[in-house]
Formats: sequence, C-alpha cells, structure tokens
Amino acid sequence: MNFNEINELLQQYFIELIQEKRDSSFDKFMKGALFLLSRAYRNMVQFRIWLYGKRIFRPRSLGCLVVSIGNLTCGGTGKTPVVEIFARTLAQKGRKVAVLSRGYRSRDRTPAEKLVALFKSEKKEVPPRTVSDGKHLLLNSLSAGDEPYMLASNLRDVVVMVDKDRVKSGRYAISDFEADTLILDDGFQYLDLKPRLNILLVDSTRPFDNHHVLPRGLLREPVKNIRRANYVFLTKSDGSPRLRHLKRFIRRHNKNAEIIECRHKPLYLEDIFDPDKQIALDYLKGLDISALSGIANPRSFEDFLEEHGARIVHRQRFADHHRFEQQEIIDFVNEAASCGAKAVVTTEKDAVRIPRLDRRDIPLYFMRVEIDIISGQESFDQCISRICFL
Repeated sequence: MNFNEINELLQQYFIELIQEKRDSSFDKFMKGALFLLSRAYRNMVQFRIWLYGKRIFRPRSLGCLVVSIGNLTCGGTGKTPVVEIFARTLAQKGRKVAVLSRGYRSRDRTPAEKLVALFKSEKKEVPPRTVSDGKHLLLNSLSAGDEPYMLASNLRDVVVMVDKDRVKSGRYAISDFEADTLILDDGFQYLDLKPRLNILLVDSTRPFDNHHVLPRGLLREPVKNIRRANYVFLTKSDGSPRLRHLKRFIRRHNKNAEIIECRHKPLYLEDIFDPDKQIALDYLKGLDISALSGIANPRSFEDFLEEHGARIVHRQRFADHHRFEQQEIIDFVNEAASCGAKAVVTTEKDAVRIPRLDRRDIPLYFMRVEIDIISGQESFDQCISRICFL
C-alpha cells in the first residue's frame, strides 16, 4: 500500500467519524479528541482574523479590482462552475480577467529542486505557474491542479495562474498580462490580498455540515464569519420553500449580503478523449452505465445521472482529488463492462485526471455542467455591473 492509498483511507476514516458513521469505543474517543482540536483550531482561526481586522497584519492591495470566491466548508459546494461563470461574464464585458488559484494538489517543485534553489547564490523569485495565458493551454492537470486546469480549458481570453502566494501571482498577472480584474479562486480564507467583493458559496443541500470546524467537522472557520460576505450563492438549490429557513439563518449573521440561488445544470456528455464528440443527455435514458467519481460529494453527481434516466449498474467512488492510474482505469472499465454497463460516465473534474486509454471496450464520457441562476438574477447582474464599473 503506497502513501496515497494510506492517505485516502485515513481521509475516509475521518469523514466517516465526522458523519457519525462510526461508533466504537475507540471512535468515540477519537471524536472527543477531534472536538478538542477543533476548539483550538477555531480559536486560532478567529485570532488570525482579528489580527487582520485590527490591521496588525495588513492585507495587500495591488491597485486593481479583486473578487474573492470561496466557501466556509471543505469542498463540495460546486465552486469551480461559479468561478467560471464570473470569469467568462466579466471577460465578455471587456474586463481583462485573471483567475488566481493555489492549485490544490498540483505538482510543486521536488525536494531536490527546492534544495538546489536554496543553495544557489542568487535569490531569484520563482514565478507563478501560468496554466493559460488567455490564448493557449500551457500546463496539464498534474502540474496545474484539477480546478485550474478545468478553468483554463473552458475559458477563453482569461488568464489562469497557480501559486500559493496569490499576492505574487496577482502582481505577475498585472505586469505580464495587463489584468485589471483578479478573481481569487477559493479565496474566502485568503486574507493577505484585500478583495473589493467577497462572494461566499453555501451548499443548500448540506449548508454547514455538523457546524464544527476542522478536524471535528468540515468547516474551515466558524459560521458567524458569513458576515464578511457581500454576496451569498446558495448552490445546488432546487428552489424549494424549505430554503427560507437557511436564508433566515444566513440573515442572522449577515443582514446586508445579497442571496442568490443557483443550481448545476447538466448540458451534455463529452467523450473524455475526443472533445469534438458531444452527446445529448437523452442518450442516458434507459442506459445501463457505470458511474466513476473522485469528488467530495458524489451523490449529487449520481443523482444527475438517474434524473436523466440512466440506470447505474456499477459505481466506484474514490477520495476527492484522487489521481487515477492507467491500470486502475483499465480494471474499472473491465469491471463495468462485466456488470453490463454500456458506458462509463464521470465528472468533468475527474475527467482531467484520467490517463489516456488506447483501447476502450465501452465509451468513457464526462458530464458537462454549468451554473444556472434560478433566483436572484437581478442581484447577479447588479454584481457584474458593480464589478465592471468599479
């Protein structure tokens, strides 16, 4: 068993603890220990925010418009399509947009490369990685990370850059690409760069998990910090009246933020290895398929498939951001075919991590989705106008 497999097993164990799916004596002990760690982490997070609020730590300003898009929880809110719609709309309105991402699980420099750089006499700043210069895709998903690669693949005339230091990548975006609008991907907790607008995403199906911060829950910071948001997007919304309770809860913490409801709307299926091959969703009706996913919330993806008439006869869920091996995919496809599946369907985020197969006994597709605003379109339009005229 390699390091990645051990890491994924541990990750799955702690998720099951958080979701109360484990209840042995040892598990109860672990939940108590995680609760104590959670309280300590919560205090550290709040102290850090206080330091920025009192300007003991000062956020940087780069002299251009900065829009932060992020969430309170770890993964699962459907952030990437929201970043995409903002970047695309602003670019269409004439802004020079650069998306700045930290590139979760992207390939960093190797320890050997870092060691060489440490002992070099010159102290030269390592530039951020440019995934797209707005015209060409320059990196693969391994080097860029899943989400930045997806954004760079789907967006035209938008620069996508990856670096943990987004003040640095922002400077490069301005100097090298003349960007006038910076979008911080997953930026709600990034306090080093001051945003003009803070956009917070909340998963309407599971808003704040169990309301505990890490590691006892999935919150990155306490719920009360909703107050920093200028706009709140309720993702995965079905428009049902039950959401009024969630909206009232949000209003208790933030009286001024505009609340916009949106959903992820499936558009079509696309062949993983042939971007020119797109198939209407009607293809799924009555079709026996295998569902493959390595995302934080696979249930919503599988629900999409079943809502469009697919029969899931085989499925496999991997840990979020799982990096697929070629033999792993070959074995999966063979098993899917033996279960009677006529096609494999995965998510767009997973598709960028699937290695190419020269032989495919059944087709492999991913589901292309986009954000569909179902309530608050006027607020979204006002948000875009506010950005464009700032």
